[in-house]
Amino acid sequence: MEFTEMLKKNHEFRRLYAKGKSEVTPYIVVYFRPGRGDKIRLGITVSTKVGNAVTRNKVRRRLKEIYRLNEHLLSPGADIVIVARNRAAKTPYKKLETAFLGVCKKLSLLKEAEK
Repeated sequence: MEFTEMLKKNHEFRRLYAKGKSEVTPYIVVYFRPGRGDKIRLGITVSTKVGNAVTRNKVRRRLKEIYRLNEHLLSPGADIVIVARNRAAKTPYKKLETAFLGVCKKLSLLKEAEK
């Protein structure tokens, strides 16, 4: 993830939830807010409702990999939080990836050439 910094502070997540735009799928919720600079700041949240620690980490790793492989398609200068929903634990990788790219398209996160 060469163009990305991770969001880690609670107040950064809360600001994004309160002031950002969001899109929902059955598997994930993506919050987006235009940021400063040419970096994308990413946060990934997986609630304890999704499953035990092993399941949550598996979902987190999948979402991180989906983001990493599609990072070059996203336009820089954005704050993004991906929230996994309960169904994400049992969803195939390809469906998660399709859901993520569909949400990015709806939020206009994709670069102009990729649309």
